[in-house]
Amino acid sequence: MKNFDKHFDVAQEILDLTDKELKNLAPVNILMIGKSGVGKSTLINSVFRERIAETGIGKPVTKHLQKITRKDVPITIYDTRGLELDPSVQKQVKDEIYKLIADNKGTEEALHVAYYCIQATSSRIEESEIKMIEEISNKIPVILVLTQAIGEQAKEFQQYIEEMNLDIAAVHSVLAEPYVISKDYTVQPFGLKELIERTFNLIPDSVRKAFTNAQRVDIERKVETAKTWATRYIATSFGVGFVPIPFSDASILVPMQVALLAHITVIFGVPIDKATILSIIAAVGGTGSATVVGRSVVSNAFKFIPGLGTVVGGVISGTTASIVTRALAYSYIQVLKLLASSELSGQETSTDKIVSMMQKQFKNYIKENKRELKNESTQLNMSKDSPLSKVEVARRTVNNFLDKLKNRF
Repeated sequence: MKNFDKHFDVAQEILDLTDKELKNLAPVNILMIGKSGVGKSTLINSVFRERIAETGIGKPVTKHLQKITRKDVPITIYDTRGLELDPSVQKQVKDEIYKLIADNKGTEEALHVAYYCIQATSSRIEESEIKMIEEISNKIPVILVLTQAIGEQAKEFQQYIEEMNLDIAAVHSVLAEPYVISKDYTVQPFGLKELIERTFNLIPDSVRKAFTNAQRVDIERKVETAKTWATRYIATSFGVGFVPIPFSDASILVPMQVALLAHITVIFGVPIDKATILSIIAAVGGTGSATVVGRSVVSNAFKFIPGLGTVVGGVISGTTASIVTRALAYSYIQVLKLLASSELSGQETSTDKIVSMMQKQFKNYIKENKRELKNESTQLNMSKDSPLSKVEVARRTVNNFLDKLKNRF
């Protein structure tokens, strides 16, 4: 990266790295099966970003299978058509599905899970469907999704299906969109987050990040995934900061922090443009400036320990880097959580609100960590039970602090 003090360059670097990492994600591939009118498209649009069934590109794969993709969403949907037709056509559909599974096995286009959709209020399942479900479940995991699951009739149908003890991964009821009973009462959607959880546990580890990006209903999953990845960068930032060079030299640390922000952006998958990124970065003075902010955080906490040497200085700089990186990451996660929640509810979030949240979160985490570190170092330094060298005081202070930091994050 060139010239870390120019916010525009930092923002562009984040966007470029985000785009690059997104392109490198192995997509999650889902097979959608069900008759026309059971709500497959509604389910897809409710669960996955960008209403992919509407806005994605549909390409015929076979006579009865359509491949739906969208450039910026790492998921491929294979949708079936024609199950409600005569038995000879149903056989064609089955043969096409089995061939698709076999041809793509072991490749990046391998099917990971199937959603077999049946309208819950239909209260019936045909023998041909039962046979198809069990045959497919011998090849890939199958979740039998009961759509539009409203009322006692739907509950009884689910119980009936479960008592059949089909060899499948799960039977799961959902209501993908609000269902208006009257002008005074509307049944709110349900079962979507649970469907995400079931699916996540069935798909391979290699595509879980793509699935987390593509799904839109479980925002807390995005948050927790982002925190897990951020912890790795925090540990790395300690090693970078430990190098005995002036902490103001951000040429090593800034690219790592930029990569961190790009990684978090990919996990959330919310649409974000350069202007918004620029505003977020500017909210904490730019990534390079945010890095330099940390120079006083730990040094002030240790200022009462005279005669600190190079090793101790390195430990302090490493801890400073960890504190600032954590504050930067966690603040950014909270901002993207807000954006994801706003997108899900169909609301808009102003740039002013984004900037305000980023500034507030960043300052709070810097202050919180500084106070905790200072209290920890004071306790160790004043302990009379076992005299410690200045280096050991610093080492133990940092180790204890980082342990707490890791557990909290």
